[in-house]
Amino acid sequence: MTESQTLILGCAGKSLTREEKTFYRNECPWAFILFARNIGEPEQIRDLVAEMRDCVGREEALVFVDQEGGRVQRLRPPLAPNYPAAGAVGSLYREDEEAGLRAAWLLGRLHAFDLLRYGISADCLPVLDVPVEGASDVIGARAYAKDPGIVAALGRATAEGLMAGGVLPVMKHMPGHGRAVSDTHFELPTVTTPLKELRSHDFAPFKALNDLPMAMTAHVIYSAVDPKAPATTSGKVVEEIIRGEIGFDGLLMSDDTSMKALSGDFPAKAASILAAGVDLVLHCNGVMEEMAAVASRARPLEGKSLERANRALASVKSPDGKDEAGLRAEFAEYFEAVA
Repeated sequence: MTESQTLILGCAGKSLTREEKTFYRNECPWAFILFARNIGEPEQIRDLVAEMRDCVGREEALVFVDQEGGRVQRLRPPLAPNYPAAGAVGSLYREDEEAGLRAAWLLGRLHAFDLLRYGISADCLPVLDVPVEGASDVIGARAYAKDPGIVAALGRATAEGLMAGGVLPVMKHMPGHGRAVSDTHFELPTVTTPLKELRSHDFAPFKALNDLPMAMTAHVIYSAVDPKAPATTSGKVVEEIIRGEIGFDGLLMSDDTSMKALSGDFPAKAASILAAGVDLVLHCNGVMEEMAAVASRARPLEGKSLERANRALASVKSPDGKDEAGLRAEFAEYFEAVA
């Protein structure tokens, strides 16, 4: 069997084309990711997930999705209920801390029920970014609060809910996207805040949750650390801040390489990400030409990166056996059904 490569890839549609199957078999990505364009009927989703795993010959290959609640939620009714955004959980916490923590845990646990029934095994959640006044609304209500302590507490509860349900959490966007004044899907933001303030505010939730198995980088320049390269391609940010100050030794994946914040062609982007010390390169949009270009700079997953990947997989346990209907009823006591 081909060694897994340092890649997480998407696909174009609701089933794999012959070209995609051949490509995945040859390139052997470590994992896959789904978007709304890939989501149709229940059996279709299960079949697509199974096809992906079959291509790489690993039943345990992770399949990721962004299932947060609010405006970032790939599975919608009738596949999964519409859930409140993280900001609503934060508002509940400010009224009643115990209720907020319980609701955050329940939200993670219910996402796990929803995802696992379709074979999806990893959720790009919790969002640990701490917004500030004047920042882009690309994070906005996706954040739990503007207080790093609340973000850390609710992020922890959500991650524990996911893991209790057998789904791997991925915290994002390390080391913090909350100050970005532009949307990284379209342009590269620069944060000029002094390091002391970043440490106490932006980095703090990630440091508090540095034992989680997986994280995603931010396409953001932190000029106090590296004035030239965004975190995703900055060896200085990865080694000194993410691995050093934050103390995260889990599996680190990039945010999407097809976002406009990253400059250069796709081979250059992928090479820069790996050179910076990020373990895995993410490419989401399923465009074959772009995927092939990213894959041209991938390498076998080995050394510390392989150790981290194996630890992440080992952290995924069997679901806790809790009663789904009971947990849904309990969650409904905190939040009415969200239209």
